Amino acid sequence: MSTVTVECRVVGRSKPIFADWAVPLPPEVDEGDGVVTLRDLITRIVAAEVEAFNTRQSERRFVRVLSEKEISEGAIKGKIDSGGKDFIQEADAEDSVAVALQAFEDGLYLVTVDGEQQEELDSEVYVKPGSSVAFIRLAMLAGG
Repeated sequence: MSTVTVECRVVGRSKPIFADWAVPLPPEVDEGDGVVTLRDLITRIVAAEVEAFNTRQSERRFVRVLSEKEISEGAIKGKIDSGGKDFIQEADAEDSVAVALQAFEDGLYLVTVDGEQQEELDSEVYVKPGSSVAFIRLAMLAGG
């Protein structure tokens, strides 16, 4: 299955918010001409990230035996986590997609596909295996 690379940046920061990750292309894009609406692309990316988040949260409930390397890496980061947490935090994909789409419409972030800025949720965009999708959070200025 082919994927697109997703990156997130903030205007004014040289480093990305977190490491890039890959999301599978929709089957109709992978097998067809690569055309999808921006709304569908954002929906797929947000839903995939919600699923990954919920999986990580589920894994945190289990106690794990840590290797020396994991303990060292945790110490460097300032947090050693072996899991075993009872707190339940789960994201809802439908709500998360709705928030992401509203934030795009409100101009809180931009989306580029292969370096080209996308401006309309219902416009068609061309994606192919290896395409890059960037979410760029805009920094609001105070006092304007």
